[in-house]
Amino acid sequence: MKNRKLLIYLSLGLLLIAGCAKDYRGGITVDPAPPIEVVVPKPYTITEGFETGSKSGYLLADAKLNTGIWSLDDALIGSLPADLKNGSKSIRLKNGNLTMKFDVAGVTQINITHGKYGSDANQTWQLLMSVDSGKTYTQLGTDVNETNTTLVTDSFKVETTKKVRFQIKKISLPTATARTNIDDITFKGMGDAGIIVGGSTDNSGADTTTTTSPPTAERGVTTGVDAQPESGDNSNLLFGNPSGAQPNVVMLNDYLIDQKYYVESYSSTKGTPNWVSWHIDATTINNAAPRVDNFAGFSGLDASFYHVESNSYQNSGFDRGHNCPSADRTSSANANSATFLMTNMIPQAPNNNQQTWANLENYLRAQVVAGNEVYIVMGAYGTGGTGKNGAATTINNGHVTVPSNVWKIAVIVPIGDRDVSRVSATTRVIAVNTPNINTINTDWKQYRVTVRDIEKATGYNLLSSLPQPVQDAVETKKDNL
Repeated sequence: MKNRKLLIYLSLGLLLIAGCAKDYRGGITVDPAPPIEVVVPKPYTITEGFETGSKSGYLLADAKLNTGIWSLDDALIGSLPADLKNGSKSIRLKNGNLTMKFDVAGVTQINITHGKYGSDANQTWQLLMSVDSGKTYTQLGTDVNETNTTLVTDSFKVETTKKVRFQIKKISLPTATARTNIDDITFKGMGDAGIIVGGSTDNSGADTTTTTSPPTAERGVTTGVDAQPESGDNSNLLFGNPSGAQPNVVMLNDYLIDQKYYVESYSSTKGTPNWVSWHIDATTINNAAPRVDNFAGFSGLDASFYHVESNSYQNSGFDRGHNCPSADRTSSANANSATFLMTNMIPQAPNNNQQTWANLENYLRAQVVAGNEVYIVMGAYGTGGTGKNGAATTINNGHVTVPSNVWKIAVIVPIGDRDVSRVSATTRVIAVNTPNINTINTDWKQYRVTVRDIEKATGYNLLSSLPQPVQDAVETKKDNL
């Protein structure tokens, strides 16, 4: 009996020790391991009702809607009594397609509400899905025969773990005017959809529960009398077209855009300029207009190009880094506004943009104040940089490439005429090539190289308007002032 009681006491003691907050092992006090937190993905339901956007014609164009940007080809957003709709608006699709220009993650099911417009004839359409950001599409489910005179809803099961986007495509038309109303497209899934309901898509991979602003409306350039001439002295391409870019949509990765206040080669695949070329003198930096800060997508891009929007860099850890700086174009609000188009931006490490490059830009403007004019070409190449959130190769769901290097060349000549002929072997040409990292040295002079170094890295022919002997002299010399 005595031994039995002893065993009971020993057992109770062991239980008490096991339940204590401290564990004693070899005289060392060890805290118990914290509990493992299991994060269970939450289901979501997101509906696009087409109530927030507008598009009045059938010509191909984008519309900014509650879930993101949609492409409407031979389609419009209708609000007539004959339009079938939940609410005041719905899509009216003729002989074309309705396509998402953003991706959704975690989708397990998509529901589409649809019906015939007015008394139109029966039609047929398909739902297509892309898992490669719109490069290719495959049909999801079977053809839908549109015979409905009231709105009905069909559901389609999605069996992929990849991010997806969808397209509704008309495939059979009994008459040229047979139209289908599409309304209330609903995504159902698990986890983080990557959509900020309210007009934008969070493509940064950051926490989408934080506040995210919708994109501002796309726009073009309003040209004033202060724009640079198309040719001759002070023109933006006076020293040559480095890559032979052309204003032809087949050149989607070397597409020449003349924004009047600067000229650029744009890459649709990268979502950034390859290079931007411009001229500065006392008239362009006279501070007649303040900084407007009106970042926006460029409405002049062809519809086949991916359109980078004002919020595409949001939460990415990279700055919207100007190529042609805002402070180089202060002669008018038009000039300054032109620099805030997203086609003039690259994802730039904040310290690279705000310190190293800002110092270089200020230095070049100081040369103008000292009595010079400067011809500048800036560009970026490579893949992969490091911003404030760490390393990245792309942002915006892979649509915008983060460059590994950012470069610039500047030809400095005294104020005068016949500028090309005044460049000689002794003309000062500054070439800088920096890594696109946040730990960069603030002194841009530490990154001086030769023009030929940049040509080797990019494959471009810089300063091609100069006679070859002059090119050979200025392009092989590293600035050391």
